[in-house]
Amino acid sequence: MEATSAGNAASAEIFHPPRRTDDPRAGHFAGPRILVVGCGDVGLRLVHLLGDRFRVFALTHTPQRSGALRAAGAIPIVADLDRRDSLLALGGIAPTVVHLAPPQTRGALDLRTKALVSVLHGVRRLVYVSTSGVYGDCDGDWVDETRTVAPQTDRARRRVDAEVRLRDWAKCRGAALTILRVPGIYANDRLPLSRLSTGTPVLWPEDDVYTNHIHADDLARLVVLTLFRGRPQRVYHAVDSSAMRMGEWFDLLADSKGLSRPGRASRAEIESQVSVERLSFMSESRRLTNARITDELGMRLSFPTVREGLEAP
Repeated sequence: MEATSAGNAASAEIFHPPRRTDDPRAGHFAGPRILVVGCGDVGLRLVHLLGDRFRVFALTHTPQRSGALRAAGAIPIVADLDRRDSLLALGGIAPTVVHLAPPQTRGALDLRTKALVSVLHGVRRLVYVSTSGVYGDCDGDWVDETRTVAPQTDRARRRVDAEVRLRDWAKCRGAALTILRVPGIYANDRLPLSRLSTGTPVLWPEDDVYTNHIHADDLARLVVLTLFRGRPQRVYHAVDSSAMRMGEWFDLLADSKGLSRPGRASRAEIESQVSVERLSFMSESRRLTNARITDELGMRLSFPTVREGLEAP
């Protein structure tokens, strides 16, 4: 699905909230507060976008990231989503929340999201960054946001649990929830080059699966846009327009970095060479539409496909 050009004017609108100010007549801070939960790579990119317009509180479980978050303009909060008692200070810290944190690594329920919503109050809007894995295998079909979820792994089941839990929480609290379902995130500093260097093969075209992508910078921009234009209780695909098979992606990546293309193998041959988690990714095929983000949100992708993303400096 091609990105539209409607985002030029619309993208500017997302930055209308008042700027931070040191004017003593305005009190400690004149402007909205926002809590970003989970400040890894995308979270830090998001903080950079929000920092001069919001008072940004950034939750991280890694104390060593505090310096980078301060430098980006955020107030770091060190807490652990696996320890509910450490989250109590969050309370009503901000009326707007962006939830980027992944679930814990085991089980079918997202206990981290359960802990988070149990302490939040006074929240009027929450954006949750989920995963496209909630759809399971779609046999290469085009998939829009109305498709029924069918998770095939515990990793995806945890995300479905988080979505359901957040919907229930939002309805009970009268909050506006928007969900972004995200596929593979990439940027020049987060590419699967190690897989190319190890020579792990990809599937023959007749066995290969479709994959979906979004550049990390576009994802951060989309989160900001969703904060102001996302419809309550609405799901959006945070995806570019690439629609390519996994083997094509790795061939393109290899060519762009001057590396050897990966070899090809049958599914039976690959099963003995990759991890169970990697094999699960190679067993799910779908092509996500992006009409909602372009038509409803006015998103104009800086990197409409991975080709533009890999060519960027």
